[in-house]
Amino acid sequence: MISPQEAPQRIAELSDKINHYNQRYYQENISEISDYEFDKLLEELISLETQYPHLRQPDSPSQRVGGAVTKNFPTVKHRYPMLSLGNTYSTEELLDFDKRLKKLLGQTQELTYCCELKFDGVSLSLTYEKGLLVRAVTRGDGVQGDDITANAKTIRSIPLRIEAPDLPEVFEVRGEVFMPLEVFEALNQQRAAEGKELYANPRNTASGSLKMQDAAEVAKRKLDMYAYFLLGDNLPFQTHSEAVAALVRWGFPVSPTYKVCEGIAQVQAYLDHWELERLKLPVDTDGAVIKVNSFDQQQELGFTSKSPRWAIAYKYKAQDAATQLLSISYQVGRTGAVTPVAELAPVQLAGTTVKRASLHNADEIARLDLHEGDHVFVEKGGEIIPKVTRVSLALRAPNAKPIRFINQCPACQTELVRREGEAQHFCPNEKGCPPQITGRIEHFIHRKAMDIDSLGSETIELLFEKGLVRNVADLYTLQYDQLIGLERFADRSVRKLLEGIEQSKAVAFERVLFGLGIRHVGETVARKLVAHFRTLEALAAADFEALVAVEDVGERIAHSVQAFLADPEQQALIARLKSYGLQFESQAQEPTKESTRLEGMTFVISGVFERFERDELKDKIEANGGKVASGVSKKTNYLLAGDKIGPAKLEKAQSLGVTILSEEAFLEMLNVL
Repeated sequence: MISPQEAPQRIAELSDKINHYNQRYYQENISEISDYEFDKLLEELISLETQYPHLRQPDSPSQRVGGAVTKNFPTVKHRYPMLSLGNTYSTEELLDFDKRLKKLLGQTQELTYCCELKFDGVSLSLTYEKGLLVRAVTRGDGVQGDDITANAKTIRSIPLRIEAPDLPEVFEVRGEVFMPLEVFEALNQQRAAEGKELYANPRNTASGSLKMQDAAEVAKRKLDMYAYFLLGDNLPFQTHSEAVAALVRWGFPVSPTYKVCEGIAQVQAYLDHWELERLKLPVDTDGAVIKVNSFDQQQELGFTSKSPRWAIAYKYKAQDAATQLLSISYQVGRTGAVTPVAELAPVQLAGTTVKRASLHNADEIARLDLHEGDHVFVEKGGEIIPKVTRVSLALRAPNAKPIRFINQCPACQTELVRREGEAQHFCPNEKGCPPQITGRIEHFIHRKAMDIDSLGSETIELLFEKGLVRNVADLYTLQYDQLIGLERFADRSVRKLLEGIEQSKAVAFERVLFGLGIRHVGETVARKLVAHFRTLEALAAADFEALVAVEDVGERIAHSVQAFLADPEQQALIARLKSYGLQFESQAQEPTKESTRLEGMTFVISGVFERFERDELKDKIEANGGKVASGVSKKTNYLLAGDKIGPAKLEKAQSLGVTILSEEAFLEMLNVL
């Protein structure tokens, strides 16, 4: 038994030893002691930290085995948005990318690129302060994600603390979390032995693992990570490759497959080399990322509203396999869209067994000229459900009948309709078609909407079958006596369900709006509508022009919002939800209004400024009544131009006659100089 006086020194000794053995094993592939000896050291450390919890440090190696249970993952706004990348699939498109960048930069000499393989995993942002890991956040929608710090700490390749002389005070590391193929195969073998359903693929399994509530269970999944990006203020690096080298030096796991390439010809040689070599790696890959290496050039090239101009993802041709079409099933979604799915003879493809493949719509069936019993080729190009790409005509039976798309809904037998300009067939019976009703409820309780995690699709179908729910408002009328005794419902599960429904009443308005399932309104658009109008009353009263003035809201979305909120049945549903206490007003603080000097003016901001960060300028404009848009258009009044302004924005502003405004001129406009 160790005394309270001896405990600090022994905990420090054990931590140093375990960290040393972890470093040797995970970074240098050297095992200095047996697993049994290592486990005994870890057990002693955990025992001491349990006995003396005040001595447990946030970077203790005991964090690697988990222990924290998280029921809800807090949403965190990214300091630097996690944007997606544009894709290219051919040499021609890659050459066009290179030419476009040279034109924007106004140069003819070859550009220097940094190439990295694109691993099929889950993006994660790690924030470090004074060398200590303080936060790990998922990509989410790119603007905000979920704080999964406790789960991330179980990934042994992620450093919990870093000590280096050139370490910034605060910095962020982006990486890709993945499940190694060997771990995935072993996990599925275990599930098969237990008679459980097999996991579909390593990427989805890694994603699901990161969101498990018990960090100890996450630790058992043996996830790994490759770091690929470093961000921070005033970093002392001139190029991306220098920053990646610093990550390696600081002990981050970086895939050794990255390479600096001088010119697009070397980039193509890199891609050719890895097209087959990547299949030997211990993790799935689906392409490569090509980035302009110079940070100055990255700054000059800037961003579009969705992605950086200085980077692109090159996708390798997807693997395919041949199999036989057994039948076609039809799925009805919450919007009434009917999707055909090919039921296939099982075939191995990209490390998983494929039994189903998407056929998208009637036009795709016609394009493929599908016949009953056809032998088809299926391809898995990053989709969860693979797709049928072509038919083997040589193997078609002489008397095979062509596949005809169904005329009636498979769920309610209503005659299907096909709206003008749309590829899909729809069931118009939205009020009485069971999968549409249950689909809308499933959407409503989704994690990104109301987040009622004690409800699932099977439970919703059961409640629908029993006549207990017919719409989302019915969830808030469920009583204990109605649920107890139903299949899969015992006292604990009933109380958990009712508690989850009650807690959902506090969910923010933007997630409620998304959960309502207005066609074409995703979570990003819902958030922007709420930020702009703030209350449901204001949104419902907005005319068409006011709606399309909101960033990312086009004509189709505006019409959809107006139609939904004008529907008497939807109005009645919303009135019920309001009466049950759901949020229909933004609780976010409105920015402090300074003046109305910029009222009616729309600005686009580009470049680097002396007195303000770009977010500060945005706040300043809005505080004085103006609006900020992401791209230059005919509606733009001013392009607020800093140093190293994006040439594309400048060129478009000049062509449209938009006034170019300097930082000084902007301040004069506000009378603050």
